[in-house]
Amino acid sequence: MSVPAAILLAGRDSLAREGVSRHRPTDPGGGHVTYPASPSPAPRGAWAEAGERLRASATTEPGRLRIIGAALALLVLAFGSVAAWEVSDRFAAADDVVTRSQPLSADAANLYRSLADADTAAATGFLTGAQERPEDLARYQKDIETASKLLVKAAANTGGSGGGDAARQIATLNEGLPRYTGLIERARANNRQGLPLGGAYLRYANQQMTSDLLPAAERLYAEETARLDRDSDDARVWPFVSLALGVLAFAVLFWAQRRNYHRTNRLLNHGLLAATAASTVILLWLAVGQTIARTELNNAQVHGQESLAVLNEARINSLKARANENLTLVARGAVLTPDGKNDKYETDYTAGMAKLTTALDRAKDLADDGSGVKPVAAAIASAGEWRQRHTSASATDKAGNYEAALAKVIGTKGSTGECFDQVDAALETAIAHEQVEFDASAEDGRNALTGLAVGAGVLALLGAVGAILGIGRRLSEYR
Repeated sequence: MSVPAAILLAGRDSLAREGVSRHRPTDPGGGHVTYPASPSPAPRGAWAEAGERLRASATTEPGRLRIIGAALALLVLAFGSVAAWEVSDRFAAADDVVTRSQPLSADAANLYRSLADADTAAATGFLTGAQERPEDLARYQKDIETASKLLVKAAANTGGSGGGDAARQIATLNEGLPRYTGLIERARANNRQGLPLGGAYLRYANQQMTSDLLPAAERLYAEETARLDRDSDDARVWPFVSLALGVLAFAVLFWAQRRNYHRTNRLLNHGLLAATAASTVILLWLAVGQTIARTELNNAQVHGQESLAVLNEARINSLKARANENLTLVARGAVLTPDGKNDKYETDYTAGMAKLTTALDRAKDLADDGSGVKPVAAAIASAGEWRQRHTSASATDKAGNYEAALAKVIGTKGSTGECFDQVDAALETAIAHEQVEFDASAEDGRNALTGLAVGAGVLALLGAVGAILGIGRRLSEYR
């Protein structure tokens, strides 16, 4: 055996002992040896490769600049996009306050007032005798017509009877109002014939009004007012995410410009400066606009809506008191309180006047200017005179002089009806004043957010372009 062949055999035996075979003859008689190729590495994922390239880029200044430019552009765009989204949400809520929820709340209050006033007018007309006065009949018919129109409007704005508490109350009112008007017509027909049954129909109609219709109208008003409060609260929420992103964008842009200055000794980079200016404008516009919106909407709620709620409460209580006062003379002691000791309508009148006094005192405290205080003060004075005249009329009735007592209640001069009309007119003036104040403040709050969403988006886009151009200017120096 030759020496090379012996060396080859020794090497093959050594590999066999180590458990590795690297000999693969190409033919049985040949001594040619081939070795298998090394296994290829496992493929890596796209994210791993991208991360490796990013790390590699970060080791050079041009690569770091590209990363900084992309991060700045994305941050400014994110700031503008989130700001536009949050402001759009706040603006929509503020717009609902002005155009939807507050008008619906006011309509619900007017619906309640119209129903209560119709009941008062019906009782007043009944007291005048077989032929009621034309003004009483006209007032009743106007109230019923107004209530019907407001019900149609409320149904259109709440989706009809498809669901929700407001829709249920509207359905109750739609079903009950025709029954009430039917009872009133029966009361009139019997009264014109001089039949005592007319008084029974009138009391039954009043019972339906006070136990079914007015509670449903009150719940509808509460539902619409709650919606108004929710919209107002939503419009006043601070856009915390946008503000935080704005501060972050400003800080990162400031850092990028400071870094640029230390590395190049150049004070300004026009692109980065433009991006910083755009972000600063968005941030200040957002903060100032939301502050003004919050302030004005808060004024609308505190100095407008709260006063309106109290004034509406006062007006409704005056209407209830007037209806019960009239029914006291209609029933003439036939309806007693549950304990059987007192006249029910006289007791309800006293309770209504007490609530009226409390509401008027609160309304006077909430009035924040002379135009608001004056009509409330007039209503307070007329309510006091009303009590005195009622006491006199009640004493006359108890003395057995029904006709004289009737004149003191429904007469054109020196009657309690005259005082009631004065209270109602003063409250109507006060409500109109507070409504104007509410509308002005709510519209100012909404207008403070007008254009902010679009402006934030446009400025953010310009800021992102400025950041890219500013970093591109630095990159050009490496070419």
